[in-house]
Amino acid sequence: MKTILEKYADLLVHYCMEIKPGDKLFIKTTILAEPLVREVFRSAIRAGAMVETDLEFREQNRIFFQEAQAPQLSRVSPLYKLAMETYDAYLHIRAPFNLGERNGSTPEKSKIHQQAHHAVADIYSRRTATRELKRNLCQFPTPASAQRAGMSLEEYEQFVYGACKLYDTDPIESWIKVRQNQQRIVDFLNNSSDIHYRGEGIDLKFSTKGRTWINSDGQTNMPSGEVYTSPVEDSVNGVVRYSLPALYGNEEVEGATLYVKDGFIEKWEATKGVEVLDRVFKIEGTRRFGEAAIGTNYDIKQMTKNILFDEKIGGTVHLAIGQAYLQTGGKNQSSVHWDMITDMRTGGEIFADGEKIYESGNFLI
Repeated sequence: MKTILEKYADLLVHYCMEIKPGDKLFIKTTILAEPLVREVFRSAIRAGAMVETDLEFREQNRIFFQEAQAPQLSRVSPLYKLAMETYDAYLHIRAPFNLGERNGSTPEKSKIHQQAHHAVADIYSRRTATRELKRNLCQFPTPASAQRAGMSLEEYEQFVYGACKLYDTDPIESWIKVRQNQQRIVDFLNNSSDIHYRGEGIDLKFSTKGRTWINSDGQTNMPSGEVYTSPVEDSVNGVVRYSLPALYGNEEVEGATLYVKDGFIEKWEATKGVEVLDRVFKIEGTRRFGEAAIGTNYDIKQMTKNILFDEKIGGTVHLAIGQAYLQTGGKNQSSVHWDMITDMRTGGEIFADGEKIYESGNFLI
């Protein structure tokens, strides 16, 4: 009988990244994820892949940003660049030692580093949009993430593995069923053009004409469970109050409310952290939306302050400011893509071309 990590590895290798003989796979994580890396390595080698790994050690990022000078900040790892340009698959396993490690940076240093990686980031965006680069982002449970979620490590492990359906007899088959169920929703939405989110604190209309709704079925993120698109940039009108706290890095914003006219966020307020919004909305492209989405993973029932999980909470919607997704046809560009979530489980409604298709966290179609 397979262990939970063996099942996790096989899910990542055979379902998420669909590894074929000869595929070049790049794995990036920290040394805390070594137990999972070992099983992914084993599964990928059995599948015929060529595997390279990049394992980060404790406080590597903090030391780098604290000590590095401009030439070092401007350097792009040759292995990372090669992988983004030419490899077939990329697995990023989140396994943090400490969620505050990047606090050692300054805005100036972060800007130099970000600018240096801009060209590689563009290549990454283009190749992942077409799955020329089969990318998956997943989580290995660590004490830091468990603590942020307000759980013990054992509770957090059960949460992560449950959200990935690893306790099911055949996780791959379970995710194939997710894909099939969500495809019905996506097919319906792709034949609609006018969307209306309405509920407590939210009354927002937008057009998706000429845009594509995507079935996020666990191949790009594990876990997943959402359908998403990019709204037509100048079509968004109304107001949205995000009922769940929004995290920007390690900064928290509560009660964020955005007022939108013709796609432009004209004003905003918050009960906590409004200064974070003030700062972010000065960044180019952040005052328009890059994504509108609906969370469908009902195995995720609570917020853990980790957007990989929180944006998929079944019965929620999220609207991200900033960068749009190329695969949806979105055109908004920004260095920021910030997902913020609102709960629809207590009377929230979604209409498509005037027809109610969703109520209190569940689809009616």
